[in-house]
Amino acid sequence: MVLSRFWLVIFISSIVFIVVSLFTGNSYTIDHVLNGKKDEPILISEKYIDQLPVFIKDSIENAPDKTMVINNITSNPDTTYVYSAKTVKIYSGVQKSDGLLPTCKSTLVDLILPLIAYLAFFCGLMELLIISGASGKLAVVLSPVFVKVFPTIPKNHPSISYMTLNFAANFLGLDSAATPFGLKAMESLQELNPEKDRASDAQIMFMCLHASGLTLIATSIIGYRAAAGAANPADVMLPCIITSFIGTIAAFLIVGVKQKINFKSASLVLALITLIAAIIGLLMYVNHLDLIGKNYFTSNLSALILVAIIVFTLIFSFFKERKFAESGTTVFDAFVVGANNGVKTGVVIFPYVLGMLVAISLFRNSGLFEIISNGIAFVFSNMGVNKQITDALPVAMLRPFSSAGSRGFLIDSMNTFGADSLTGRLSSIFQCSAESTFYVIAVYFGSVNIKNTRYALPIMLLVDLICVITAIFVASWFF
Repeated sequence: MVLSRFWLVIFISSIVFIVVSLFTGNSYTIDHVLNGKKDEPILISEKYIDQLPVFIKDSIENAPDKTMVINNITSNPDTTYVYSAKTVKIYSGVQKSDGLLPTCKSTLVDLILPLIAYLAFFCGLMELLIISGASGKLAVVLSPVFVKVFPTIPKNHPSISYMTLNFAANFLGLDSAATPFGLKAMESLQELNPEKDRASDAQIMFMCLHASGLTLIATSIIGYRAAAGAANPADVMLPCIITSFIGTIAAFLIVGVKQKINFKSASLVLALITLIAAIIGLLMYVNHLDLIGKNYFTSNLSALILVAIIVFTLIFSFFKERKFAESGTTVFDAFVVGANNGVKTGVVIFPYVLGMLVAISLFRNSGLFEIISNGIAFVFSNMGVNKQITDALPVAMLRPFSSAGSRGFLIDSMNTFGADSLTGRLSSIFQCSAESTFYVIAVYFGSVNIKNTRYALPIMLLVDLICVITAIFVASWFF
């Protein structure tokens, strides 16, 4: 219900703002909102050549080709003049994201089709884990902890193993593997849900922990920083871990209090201590490596673990071939069945993702997001907040809406202010320490047709805010 209202508010407010901007003259055309593509110049006006300043007119008339694009003849390097048929079209700035119609196309081609392929492969592997009995064994081992965090889940329930694989994939930055495991977990939890269109306590706890974004190996962030010329691309690794860990603990405590979870459980405390010890151990190991060693370690650990999961699944299934025969199938046929279920899941979530991303596209291209972002930055700057911090805030603001959009702001901030500036580093931490909340809710709850997400969205946004505040303090402390 909350998500539906929020979606309508974004859509209606963006459209109203677009219409008002057009009729008040603040926007020359709205074509870019519908048809424009990311990084394309935006048409801001069209004039007869005689209406232009003399030095611009002379530059155009003296050009060898009268129908041409002329750049950098003003003090603004982003301004482009296109002369054709007695008029000059003036473009300035670039679009931050695709327009409505290109978003529809890119959502299918660039997002859903690759996601369906990931879902097919990993759901095929999960089917092997289920039939071979490996997922059941994992659930038995982890039940003492999970039944404390998720009291409504029966002991040894299959959802425990799926959630474990999802958390593990997130920890290691394996986005392509995390989503299929997470969707399988939601599907399994939905079987226990007495009200099929209303999120259960277990589903909300899982979603909030998932969206808190605990990451141990920030592989993609390190790659972006290396490409931007950072002296030490991995120097944000520790701040990312600290920020995302605090966000995860905050999510657990807030939802736990709401669901009246017993925090004094010995198994729960032991699991938390073990997790903290593992993080500290990893940090101590990485810290003693030199620059090349850190880059090598972070580049290979996640990939090696993913390969290990795949190899383990196939080998374990091979030795449990008798179980597959008892189920009336073979290892390969079981994989195909699981992959087919993954494709169906991808088709189901497509409309949810499309609706959310189109709304976000309108929100950004209308100019409303930029006004809100600039307003918040202005308020913070008047409160005495360092300008390098306010320059990084657009990444934090867009992160809950769009990972690709915030990534664009991240790359832009590093190119503009430098990868090793406080702005560049803080933007990297913002990008790493939270999830794309609205996208995640659309995908995960949409996959099991849940309409009422209850208090999941407000808590996830609160955790996002906690991560932002923590990131600012951690970045200021480290850098």
